[in-house]
Amino acid sequence: MVPHERSLVNRLVNKPFVLLGINSDDDKRMLKAYMIQEGFTWRSWWDRGIDGPITKMWNVHSWPRNYVLDEKGIIRFKNVYGERLERAVDALLRELDEKSKK
Repeated sequence: MVPHERSLVNRLVNKPFVLLGINSDDDKRMLKAYMIQEGFTWRSWWDRGIDGPITKMWNVHSWPRNYVLDEKGIIRFKNVYGERLERAVDALLRELDEKSKK
């Protein structure tokens, strides 16, 4: 997923788009090394393992998990990856662009 996420972030650099990561890895040092190795450029939080506070708040029970929110913070898509993620984000950006033209 990381190469695709990196590509998405790079493609949308001047658009109203933000990718945020929540990581439930057990070992923070290993996670940090992985993020450096993979070239993460987006904000990402460590949630202290699979029982972390963010994981509990969002009721996450399986990984990977993603949510695509619109400009109002409403979850519009869940668990879309690859091309489906691209289409979901592009659709929301088109909606936002259409709203701004009115």
